[in-house]
Amino acid sequence: MAKIQVLDKQIAELIAAGEVVERPSSVVKELVENSIDAGASAITVEIQNGGVTYIRVTDNGSGIQRDDIPTAFLRHATSKVHTQEDLDHIGTLGFRGEALASIAAVSKVELLTCAKGEMIGSHYRIEGGEEVDMEDAGCPEGTTFIIRDLFYNTPARIKFLKKDVTEANAVAGVLDRIALSHPEVSIKFIRSGKEVLLTPGDGDLLSDVYAVFGRDFAKNLLPVDYTLHGIRVHGYISKPTAARPNRSMQYFFINSRVVRSRTAMAALEESCKGSVMVGRFPASVLHLEVALEGVDVNVHPAKIEVRFVNERPVFDAVYHACKNALQKEDDRKEMELQSAAKPPIRILPVTPPAKLEQTKLTDQMGGKSYSRREDDAVPSFQMQPMEKGKPSLTGSEDPLFVSGKKLQEKPPVYQSISYIPSKEESCSSDVDQNIETSQNDIEPVVTQEAEEIEEPAIRVIGEAFSTYIILEVGKELFLIDKHAAHERLLYEQIKKDATINHQMLLVPVPVTLEKSLYDAVLDHLSLLSQAGFETEDFGDGCILVRSAPLELDGADVELLVTELAGRLVTCRRDLIPEQLEWIYHSVACRAAVKAGDKNSPKELYELAVRAFEEDVRYCPHGRPIAIRLTQKELEKQFGRIQ
Repeated sequence: MAKIQVLDKQIAELIAAGEVVERPSSVVKELVENSIDAGASAITVEIQNGGVTYIRVTDNGSGIQRDDIPTAFLRHATSKVHTQEDLDHIGTLGFRGEALASIAAVSKVELLTCAKGEMIGSHYRIEGGEEVDMEDAGCPEGTTFIIRDLFYNTPARIKFLKKDVTEANAVAGVLDRIALSHPEVSIKFIRSGKEVLLTPGDGDLLSDVYAVFGRDFAKNLLPVDYTLHGIRVHGYISKPTAARPNRSMQYFFINSRVVRSRTAMAALEESCKGSVMVGRFPASVLHLEVALEGVDVNVHPAKIEVRFVNERPVFDAVYHACKNALQKEDDRKEMELQSAAKPPIRILPVTPPAKLEQTKLTDQMGGKSYSRREDDAVPSFQMQPMEKGKPSLTGSEDPLFVSGKKLQEKPPVYQSISYIPSKEESCSSDVDQNIETSQNDIEPVVTQEAEEIEEPAIRVIGEAFSTYIILEVGKELFLIDKHAAHERLLYEQIKKDATINHQMLLVPVPVTLEKSLYDAVLDHLSLLSQAGFETEDFGDGCILVRSAPLELDGADVELLVTELAGRLVTCRRDLIPEQLEWIYHSVACRAAVKAGDKNSPKELYELAVRAFEEDVRYCPHGRPIAIRLTQKELEKQFGRIQ
């Protein structure tokens, strides 16, 4: 058995540093939080190469006394906690005293600082946890940290870092959340020499939301301000019509600290039930002000999870705050009239019966003209006299009752049309001649002996609940879920020719994403292109979509790209060109006709015929497309047979 021994100081510091400093964004988070604790009202962050080679954080806070500088880089050295009782009501963002020691252990650090009341500042350098030098420096009040060559002495850890753009986006995400947590602090972010974020620091949360996420997101928010059980909830939630396809835009802050709270998330979504569509999620930027002794923030290394002494009051406060905002602030959706009607659902055509042109029946004696035009999809009727002078329709075929076998083998069959005038209209002995003349005026139609007409194979009876197509096929009834059937047909079509079956958008669609989603999309532009989406980086968390699959309506592009980005984040490792079925699933589901949509009999007929011709059984998500009921089973239910 190996002998137990105490680790060398340097090795111990490197191990401990891994708990705090995982990547450049961890360094930025710790330093910016220290600046906020120091009372800064303006903070500037600058990075190069994703923060791996250079990070600079400058603030106008209280600065560090010269005598305290070396101590600040020792492990567990802090000015925020002095006694055990202080841990019961922590009001600062930092309190463990590990950040500076961990950063210094894996990088080269320069510190420029001048405390309030000091005439001259200090310049301090430390590399790999070892002090290099300290000297006087001229600098304004506040503190500047410069971090160079992160992980220079731990090359193994460098291998686990992502690309520079990925690390930079992670830093941007951290600063977005910190900016939203402290609207009274102005945050400036400079990325490779370009300013990408600047918040006003005026204390107005909506101004920060606008600066971080843009105008389109900010204009669809409802204000929240409510107090219950001594807990104040204030901020913004999205309108129900602006709900998101995932939870990536839900932000919660407890006592100005960025946290993940299942309690608050559940309360938010519960309050929106009945207002937000199933499968969609509300966005939020909500601040909770809770008594310090009622929450424990010291339960996670990154301090992003918290525990409440009593979760029920927190749930109730968030629930009623959001419910109250929806009832008071949310208006009915405004109608927007468009110049052109929305095109019908796109279904590959099935050859319809030839159009029966207008038939004119002219009564020369009476001087009257009778006109009739049949619908494109409606087969002919045979007109036979039931009562003298009054034509009647005896439908040997229902309007939607067509032989599936003959759709593409030969032209459809029509019966001749005859008309017999009434006695009052027959005022001359030339009536037979007039009938012959009127029949000669009829435009040519196809005639065939009745015995050659085959019995129809598929009969569309109608539609139930604007969702299920009712078919009669032989001696069986079928109920077809029109959304599932259309989704499967579109999925097979998109899968077959996704790269060629797309259209350029007349106006490119900008899609604003949270930084992690934005980064995932940039990493998989080629995969999205294979699915029919031509996208490009528009900068600052925005993706520009220039083309989309032909089946999609333009209004669905933004929502679908956001949904795909969320899936890219969670399934990043599984994505290779041969495993893009789930993208095709999403496009087909979004483009397919929905349950409750109003469709014409012709559309329902063509969809049903295609579903039977291509013998589709299940939708891409595994749900059955049709259920069958035989005539025998139906007759059993009515007691006709045993």
